[in-house]
Amino acid sequence: MCGIAGIVDLAGRGPAPDRAGLTRMLGALHHRGPDETGLYRDRVVGLAHTRLSIIDLATGQQPLCNADGTLWIAFNGEIFNYVELREELVARGHVFHTRSDTEVIVHAWEAWGEAAFDRFNGQWAIALWDPARRRLVLSRDRVGIRPLYYAEAGGRLAFGSEVKAIFAGVPELPRRFDAAGLDETFTFWTVVPPRTVFEGVREVEPGHVRVYDGVGTAAWSVADHAYWQPSYPGDFTGSLAEATEAVAHALERATALRMLRADVDVGSYLSGGLDSSIIAAHSLAAKGPGFQTFSLRFEDAEYDEGEFQRAMSAHLGTRHHEIVVSRADIARAFPETCRLAERPILRTAPAPMYLLSRLVHDHGIKVVLTGEGADEMFAGYDLFREAAVRRFWARAPGSQLRPRLLDKLYPYLARSPVTQRRMAQAFFGRGLERWREPGFGHDTRWHTTAAIKRLLAAPVRAARGADQAVTELLATLPPELVGWSYLAQDQYLEIRTLMSGYLLSAQGDRMLMGNSVEGRFPFLDRDVMALAGSLPDSYKLRGLDEKHVLKRLGERLVPEAIRRRPKQPYRAPDALAFVGTDRPGWVDDLMSAEVTAAAGVFEPGAVAKLWAKCTSRADSQFSNTDNMAVVAVLSSHWVWRSLIDGLDVRPPPSEIRTVVEREVAGSA
Repeated sequence: MCGIAGIVDLAGRGPAPDRAGLTRMLGALHHRGPDETGLYRDRVVGLAHTRLSIIDLATGQQPLCNADGTLWIAFNGEIFNYVELREELVARGHVFHTRSDTEVIVHAWEAWGEAAFDRFNGQWAIALWDPARRRLVLSRDRVGIRPLYYAEAGGRLAFGSEVKAIFAGVPELPRRFDAAGLDETFTFWTVVPPRTVFEGVREVEPGHVRVYDGVGTAAWSVADHAYWQPSYPGDFTGSLAEATEAVAHALERATALRMLRADVDVGSYLSGGLDSSIIAAHSLAAKGPGFQTFSLRFEDAEYDEGEFQRAMSAHLGTRHHEIVVSRADIARAFPETCRLAERPILRTAPAPMYLLSRLVHDHGIKVVLTGEGADEMFAGYDLFREAAVRRFWARAPGSQLRPRLLDKLYPYLARSPVTQRRMAQAFFGRGLERWREPGFGHDTRWHTTAAIKRLLAAPVRAARGADQAVTELLATLPPELVGWSYLAQDQYLEIRTLMSGYLLSAQGDRMLMGNSVEGRFPFLDRDVMALAGSLPDSYKLRGLDEKHVLKRLGERLVPEAIRRRPKQPYRAPDALAFVGTDRPGWVDDLMSAEVTAAAGVFEPGAVAKLWAKCTSRADSQFSNTDNMAVVAVLSSHWVWRSLIDGLDVRPPPSEIRTVVEREVAGSA
């Protein structure tokens, strides 16, 4: 795992990309790759790379080139099937000089061009530079595990693994919030690529290739191509038992690839739920004795799953480590969480994940496997069950019995939305007439989240229509979606929004890489995702039994107590982490009218009312809306303070290994 960055002269006027700017970009990304740094420069392009050494520790340095120096790469990620691809390429006559997956990418591009990306099974953000053809290629993995941003300013293109690197490398790029990005965030919990929350900064879309042709000349072009998107053919014809075997085999291979394709020790997260338990069991089978697992616990009993985490560790016999997080710990970690996330967040959940990855780092582990992606691929969320109940109810809207199925939802919430039946039926019964339309399954979440927008400053509200974010998203859905099942439509939207933009980014990559730890996700393996998309709905959501096929698989791997426990999604204390009398001083500062007005996102009077309401009842539970609103305001203001008001970039590394510089002579 690494960080990549670059500056490109789009206009061809020169001078060569500034070495000092590239060095600042490396400083902004140093946490992503503290082991080595490297630069490549010619008269058009500068590539920068900061490395977390995991595969081919001795010879995998970057930027890396092909044999004759006509193709250069900066790469963040892993190609897990690189061994098999290398064998295929060697058979075609390609000669390799390293054992790295990075060199396989270069040869794969030479052999297959853009079709190479569909052959990769991995997680990546890639920049390829062909000086002779004056072509820059940016690519991102299927579901956006690895980030990649870009921006244009003053005739230059800058790209990088994080936005702060772009701001550091191109100081003239204006640093402002984007109203449309904020609108999406306060609707979907995240922006939808290519949009970001910053004006002028874009994100390469997951599953896409972005190609700049003719850069450095007066006339150049840019094109985006999708090489992959979620698909649900539902064409698996085997029985449930056969599906269970197929999933078991695919997950076993996916986990083994991620365990064994590394030249460093690999551990695993253990949440206490089914998904991470299955992955830990497969990991132990691949690794053998001495395997290490890591768990996150909470002082608040409502959120703690320690009993189940320890039970699974004992069942497997792993070397187990845990961290117990308090509300004060969350508050202390929150500023760094926001600086790393680079976007407003609506829950504090990323902060404990940052502390967990620090525990992993402190035990000398660079790579951890997690169960992320199982809920999206195998229909595990309450959102999918809720949508099924609402669609069932919508077919007989006058029924008094059908809405009672709502009682089976959200048993883990102290303030469950279904405890007051009349209010629950009014809330979940909204818009039942639209049950056949795409987006229906997510409507309740989007509606609830959008309540935050009542706090927005007038200019931000005025810049967007009330439902513009939803309208724009639905307008981009693939035509074939209407032929999929309703569950498949809901899964597609979950992957496109919450999973890619929040779970894998703000709560995933950023919190892991903040401590120089790489996350690997067997449930997001190329073949596992394809298999999950092929399964009948009833193998995933059987009535209201979520992840049914995984539970069948779990019978051979996971103790019954864990397998049959009620689902409890990962959560953390939200507003409660900030309202106590012992709260850090920065909390009241960021909630002040002065900071609120300067940041320009929220209305100072509205924030003052919210804060007065919450601090007056510090020992009580908060509504879902108030929880999200408090976290949204604090995180927005931290992002403003660290990336807009005063760019917070760490000092550049003291030693930069220059791979090559071609400032005067050379092919570019």
